[in-house]
Amino acid sequence: MSNILEKQSLSAQQLSLVQSEMDKKKKSKTLGYLLWWFTGTFAGHRFYVGDTGYAVCMLLFGIFTLFIWNFVDVFFIGRRMELKNDEIERNIIQKVKLYSNQPSAI
Repeated sequence: MSNILEKQSLSAQQLSLVQSEMDKKKKSKTLGYLLWWFTGTFAGHRFYVGDTGYAVCMLLFGIFTLFIWNFVDVFFIGRRMELKNDEIERNIIQKVKLYSNQPSAI
């Protein structure tokens, strides 16, 4: 889900702060695909996104599935990165709104 509606209520300064934080924390699709290519057998791309449960399952059951899961997983990397970035942005927006609504202590 896109965060457009949540971003509409933010000021220019808040949007700038959100963008700055997103630049630091967003997950790169290119890096995800590179990790899949070089560490797909060890689920490096899943660890990168934060899908630790999937990554551990891939490590444990990779031999039994003949690593087919790794080949199928390449089709899901791009969408998973988009969802993760939306989640990161949503968390940043919530934090910015929370800190903006608190009275400043002078």
